Amino acid sequence: MPAGISAMDEVCTYTDRIGPDAEGETVARFYAARYRHSSEADWRARAEAGLVLRNGLPAAPDDRLRAGDVLRWNRPPWREPDVPRDVRVVLADDDVVVVDKPAGLPTIPGGGFVRNTLAAILRERFPGEAPVPVHRLGRGTSGLVLCARRPSARDALARQFREAGGEERALRKRYLARTAPVADPPAGDLEIAVPIGRVPHALLGSVWAAAPGGGKSSLTVCRLLENGPDAALWEAEPRTGRPHQLPGGGARPDVLPGETGYFLRAWSLTFRHPATGRIVECRVPADPNEEAAP
Repeated sequence: MPAGISAMDEVCTYTDRIGPDAEGETVARFYAARYRHSSEADWRARAEAGLVLRNGLPAAPDDRLRAGDVLRWNRPPWREPDVPRDVRVVLADDDVVVVDKPAGLPTIPGGGFVRNTLAAILRERFPGEAPVPVHRLGRGTSGLVLCARRPSARDALARQFREAGGEERALRKRYLARTAPVADPPAGDLEIAVPIGRVPHALLGSVWAAAPGGGKSSLTVCRLLENGPDAALWEAEPRTGRPHQLPGGGARPDVLPGETGYFLRAWSLTFRHPATGRIVECRVPADPNEEAAP
């Protein structure tokens, strides 16, 4: 689909199986607690319009749920926001594909995006065994995304991501981040160790972010590259793989999932090829508008 044209998606069905913890809850309150982008009044209206089914039959908003019930919400068609679709292929073979994702493009479906995602664009561009992202970048983050074309490759690469913190790690990701100027520049590498966990969020319920009172440990090693009068440019290498680790714990703690308008670019990616076992390093220009060298 050409840039500048929004996608009108089909009806999308969301399915939830009720567990013991939700038994006795009403349909409207269950949805308001689970999908916090809408109020309880919104969910009552959807149920009254016949968009919510309980065990295959229309559900009333005040119906009491039982464990084992299956709820289905038939979300009507919606118009997805425009996104940049100029995805550049950096490396492609029978097992892996590495692409340069533009800022503003979600990696996978979510938050109202289904067709306008990197995953959907890859299915369009690679018919047959379409590449599947084995990790994700935030919507506002640009740069390298590693994808697998076979289940065996996906499993092997996923193991590398799980083992990314080891001393002999093959997988390395390095980012460029722009922040405000630094008044007291560090003399060497700066290690940022901040626990990452779920923190409350009024709209989304909770998000992954810095959680000083709890969460799992994270480590990011940062190096100041430039420190000008208007901005500082850092290289940041996460040594752990916590969700939202870079914005949530270091360079931009104010950035939430799905936001844009910041500069964070995954510009270097090293991994062990799942078929050959060789170490592969990919890089893209620091400037997203600059063409990569052949």
